[in-house]
Amino acid sequence: MTTPSAAVDHLTPELWAAANRQLVRKALAEFAHERLITPEPQGPGHYRVRGDDGTVEYRFAARRLSLNHWWIDPAGLTRYVDGREAPLDAVDLCLELRGALGLTDAVLPVYLEEITSTLAGLAYKLARPERDAAELVNADFQQIETAMTEGHPCFVANSGRIGWGVHDHHRYAPEAGRPVRLLWLAAHRDHTTFTCAADLDYDTHVRAELGADTLAGFARTLAGLGLDPADYLLLPVHPWQWWNKLAVTFAGEVARRRLVPLGEGPDEHLAQQSVRTFFNVTDPHRHYVKTALSVLNMGFMRGLSAAYMEHTPAINDWLADLIAADPVFRRTGLTIIRERAAIGYRHRQFEAATDRYSPYRKMLAALWRESPVPGLEPGRRLATMASLLHVDRAGRSFAGALIAASGLTPAEWLRRYLDAYLVPLLHALHAYDLAFMPHGENVILVLRDGVVERVVFKDIAEEIVVMDPEADLPEAVRRIRAAVPEDEKVLCVFTDVFDSFLRHLNAILATEGVADEETFWRTVAGCVRAYLESVPHLADRHDLFAPEFALSCLNRLQLRNNQQMVDLADPSAALQFVGTLANPLAPYAP
Repeated sequence: MTTPSAAVDHLTPELWAAANRQLVRKALAEFAHERLITPEPQGPGHYRVRGDDGTVEYRFAARRLSLNHWWIDPAGLTRYVDGREAPLDAVDLCLELRGALGLTDAVLPVYLEEITSTLAGLAYKLARPERDAAELVNADFQQIETAMTEGHPCFVANSGRIGWGVHDHHRYAPEAGRPVRLLWLAAHRDHTTFTCAADLDYDTHVRAELGADTLAGFARTLAGLGLDPADYLLLPVHPWQWWNKLAVTFAGEVARRRLVPLGEGPDEHLAQQSVRTFFNVTDPHRHYVKTALSVLNMGFMRGLSAAYMEHTPAINDWLADLIAADPVFRRTGLTIIRERAAIGYRHRQFEAATDRYSPYRKMLAALWRESPVPGLEPGRRLATMASLLHVDRAGRSFAGALIAASGLTPAEWLRRYLDAYLVPLLHALHAYDLAFMPHGENVILVLRDGVVERVVFKDIAEEIVVMDPEADLPEAVRRIRAAVPEDEKVLCVFTDVFDSFLRHLNAILATEGVADEETFWRTVAGCVRAYLESVPHLADRHDLFAPEFALSCLNRLQLRNNQQMVDLADPSAALQFVGTLANPLAPYAP
């Protein structure tokens, strides 16, 4: 990338039009799902959506599937302005539907920037060489990770990454697939907290991650400045964070030698779909590294709180012990990749000036998460669960390709997957009032001959919640307790699993002709029934076959506040409910 024009080679009229068609289609579908807009029937299978002032009209053919899912035919989607056909433009759509979407003066321009950035990311992905879904069946873990194109299936503006320039996108975006070496700082112990799992210590950890030669080189750098290496802890940072934030915003800490830049680490890493987490490709057995990144993306500034990091390893140890001791979890094969160590730097001046929500408190921290590679049995492959929603440019799904490769019927394949993925979530809810955030990016599939054998959950300490404020937990773990009303607890399955993930998987398989809706939801119901029959003492805690459940809307959260969608310490408080959805399991109630 040597010239300004080369940096935007992906921004061509053809690719921009394709990206807009893709995003406008998704926006109409998800905004209709959340009842922000109501498409008007125009004959069998045909609909229109009109803008706020009535001068703009979108026309399309669509199938309405379970859970009020709108599958819109991309080829037939058209836009008319004052009766004349006009190009599809996702930014224009947001302006034309501003009133319906409830976009305030404060949120609107930032949301439009997020939409534009998402479009640019789509154009970049469309400019890359295509990989067929069938080809990915035999791809390795990181090839699948970097081949993903959709992002979060529900959020429309899901790749905002506000703060990045185009050169940063080319350098650090997961879809770029470019190896990155992390930068390392020496952080003075007076301002820095390192915590780790009970069976680990700081020296053992950094020696395993960096090696003796790198550690010696870092120590020489500090000694050359007249500093004592024993006064410092080593902290990895995202290169973007150093160049764009820390070297400026934390300039006083650098000048006073509380922070000392040491240079790059020895290993190359690949950014994962979560953007700020890196997989070690030099040595895949080493830990993931999750870094603070002061970039606004999908409703949050993606920093890491130094205060939150302090108890992260203890929370992970607690959950790992819980899973290991429970026979139902063991039967499913569930594992977690633990966040084994965490470090955070506290800038006391900014802490004196801000509350716990402030992004200024989340600029300098990191955690190390286990790699799933050491625990992989022979003959198995890894894939992000987000890949089950991947569809290639020819309309072929990765899920369909896996089913075809497995030799199983679609129902058999689905049941294996659900036994591995859904049963642990059901049991966590029924036995422990415990909820994960089990979207596609947070779950890793362990595949054998194309079949899901077991799953691995990740992103533990910031994402799990025990929905009982009186739960008896160790002191270091009590942060994850939250008061959630009894009738909302089951939404961790209805919303987070059924509506936010299985709704999309059902639509993909149904529209591709792999499995019809009845087969899909009957298989889900069979999995749920079998679990409840296996734990009769817990079966009455929640009604998973209720006729309907509350529609909890994700885009409405982002449209209301795209800087801080929810308080992670009180996730229930911010939920946006609009009516109900018919439960697709209800027809199969025992």
